[in-house]
Amino acid sequence: MPDLSTTNLFLGIMAVVSVLEALVVIGLGVGGFLAYRRVMQLVNDLETRQVEPLRKKVETILADVQAITARVTQQTERVDHAISGTIDRVDETAERVKDSVVDKVNSAVGVVRGVRAAIMAVLGVDSRHDPSAPAAERL
Repeated sequence: MPDLSTTNLFLGIMAVVSVLEALVVIGLGVGGFLAYRRVMQLVNDLETRQVEPLRKKVETILADVQAITARVTQQTERVDHAISGTIDRVDETAERVKDSVVDKVNSAVGVVRGVRAAIMAVLGVDSRHDPSAPAAERL
């Protein structure tokens, strides 16, 4: 019969190496899990110490920006309303001034025409039938 002691020795060595490989793989798995847990704890701690205060500051700034935006919108509406009212009053005043000036000019033209007609009547000149009289003199 052949001697199996060498074969059995190699099989024993392979079995021990397989067990050692299994232990190394299990050790790597446990080590990876512990590293993962530490990294997650570090990330959570970093988030608590750094990100949370920044988030609160950003929320405060956003609230301030919203308040300022609302105030600017309100003031813009007030200014727009004031400008519209002022423009309406200026238009109304301009119309009154125009009407007043037209009335006074018409009165002055009427007086001038009356004086002219009186002078013409005294002088005996009839300018209505005189074609040589310029148009400006007829006013």
